[in-house]
Amino acid sequence: MVSQPIPPKSLRVIAKPNTIRWGAADPIKRGAIVGTVSNPKQRNVIGTHAGGYSVYEGLAVASGQLDPQHQPNLQHTQPVVAMRPNAAWRNRERIVTLDPWGAMTTEVFAPLYEQGYNIRPTIAITRATLNMPEIQQAVQSGRLEPDGEILLADGGLRVTKFAIEPVWYLPGIAQRLNVREKALRRALHDHTGGMYPELISRFDLKVFLPPIGGATVYLMGDHAAIAEQPVTVRVHDECNGSDVFGSDICTCRPYLIHGLEECIETAQSGGVGLTVYTRKEGRALGEVTKFLVYNARKQVGDEAEGYFERTECVAGVTDMRFQELMPDVLHWLGVKRIDRLVSMSDMKYDAIVESGIEVLNRIPIRADLIPADAWVEINAKKAAGYYDGSTD
Repeated sequence: MVSQPIPPKSLRVIAKPNTIRWGAADPIKRGAIVGTVSNPKQRNVIGTHAGGYSVYEGLAVASGQLDPQHQPNLQHTQPVVAMRPNAAWRNRERIVTLDPWGAMTTEVFAPLYEQGYNIRPTIAITRATLNMPEIQQAVQSGRLEPDGEILLADGGLRVTKFAIEPVWYLPGIAQRLNVREKALRRALHDHTGGMYPELISRFDLKVFLPPIGGATVYLMGDHAAIAEQPVTVRVHDECNGSDVFGSDICTCRPYLIHGLEECIETAQSGGVGLTVYTRKEGRALGEVTKFLVYNARKQVGDEAEGYFERTECVAGVTDMRFQELMPDVLHWLGVKRIDRLVSMSDMKYDAIVESGIEVLNRIPIRADLIPADAWVEINAKKAAGYYDGSTD
């Protein structure tokens, strides 16, 4: 793959919008996603790149720190692994929340770059070594054995990281949620305060770049082995308090670590481990709502029987993560079968299976990993029918 340089200003043209034909097998026929604002005549989507970070770009422009016409030089930024299309990439129903070509823009849209289109990647792929104390402790205790390739002697974990921005094909989103596209557009328009008037005025624009966080995939093992070797998956929704700061009121970080350990063991045996981390703080209700619910639980009595009721009293619903949209990233990676799904959630399991991916085994969290204050959550989930392994 060769990254394309920015065309000299003398060679740039005022390009018209290229048509997006979602699901087309040929990327040029599919069309590039152009959400940049440097040339409004090129734009063919609703919204802008970078989700909520676009607001900070606005601040940088307003304060004079960023040239509003800046066009990034994408040389040497290509993915560290070769992504090759699979059947899901050309299925306009299977993938509707991300751009399958988003990591390969400089390669597949080279003719458009040469014409002066300001195309931004929506997926970036790199490698890193993670250093997490729990993994290091697992090595020290002998629970995990270093192999020198995936897991190092000091407990460092080598991974391939995929950062993915959301790119929504609105007709596909509407179909996935079993609603009319017009109703979907109206609700999105109204509940973003009319921020995106094109949602209801430009039905010719079918792609929306929503102002939300995306997902990061942490892959252990060889990406090319996904289709042939065992695959372990942990789909983890963001929980800043637990994941980062170790709050003991929930099982989020313990479950994240548990999932990573399962992924490591699968990768060490020749398979692939996938931890998908999605930005859906507080079941996509937000951290303010989550903290309000915490207060309500503590003040009225923190018991399993009222666990979900407290959330519904504050938020109106118990969960807004819409797991129906979650499996797209798995299809994009080429996952057809999950040998070990590290999750108690029936919503996640059902969404994955109903999307056409076979799940052979489900792995609940071990009891010894559950913080004392988090048993209310676990007991509430068990009472609500979440999978806990007891029916195996």
